Amino acid sequence: MQPTDRPTLGVVAISFDEEEDLPGFLANLTPWVDEIVIVDDGSSDATAAIAAAGGDKVRFIPSPRASGEYYSHQRNKGIAAAESEWLLHMDIDERVSGPLASEILSAIRAGSADAFRFRRRNYFLHRPMRGGGWQRWNQEHLARREVLTFGGMFHETCALAEGARVGQLRGWMNHLNDASFEERMRKSASYHPEVMARLRESGVSVGFGRLMMDPVAAFLRSYLALGGFRDGVPGFIFAVHSATARFRALASLWGEQHEIPRASLERDLAEAWEKEGPRGPGAG
Repeated sequence: MQPTDRPTLGVVAISFDEEEDLPGFLANLTPWVDEIVIVDDGSSDATAAIAAAGGDKVRFIPSPRASGEYYSHQRNKGIAAAESEWLLHMDIDERVSGPLASEILSAIRAGSADAFRFRRRNYFLHRPMRGGGWQRWNQEHLARREVLTFGGMFHETCALAEGARVGQLRGWMNHLNDASFEERMRKSASYHPEVMARLRESGVSVGFGRLMMDPVAAFLRSYLALGGFRDGVPGFIFAVHSATARFRALASLWGEQHEIPRASLERDLAEAWEKEGPRGPGAG
């Protein structure tokens, strides 16, 4: 990295088959950050080639997740590999807005905090979302390298060093989240194990009432309480998706809590056959 008149700034991101989003990601960052560290989960498309053509600032680290590793492990690998004093943690489908970039550079020069929160402007079906819960994201994804680590399964959590000072930035990160509803469904399916783990840990018991009412409550919360109605048809689609995602998780948990073992079913059917099966010659 070239010497600068400010603390050095790097970006850490994780990737998997990002050939569509990676060119815009690199173009957004290379003019003004000092390094870009990308930890790759085993891409099979042109992701590696695009990163290799990205210039000296880009370091591409092939590191497929081992069994039991989650996205948080990938992000922590990136932190360990980075050299910059400050790190901005991003997804490949995120783009830093001009105001946020200026604010980041000013903030790390001032050094008034060790980590900074900022908000996302999430895009769903290529439309910026103002409500529905999308607007609530506000995480410390800008921090000194030694201050922040990640935990969690698929939705990562931030763990800050004790005593770390946290500031709030006003600028927005643009997150080009879901280009299609099919993409949202694929992501929802990948998040299902995490949702199930949280439900199990909560000790919730699933019955008919919860199966019926919880999805309704999820829809009303997203569409009305969190302002999804402000986003028109996309807001309605996402609220319905929130309801059905809740139903799928509860239905899965109901199945676990009321499981009938296959061996038991086979035994019952065999006993019924003994009682009700054909008798006499030719019956076997």
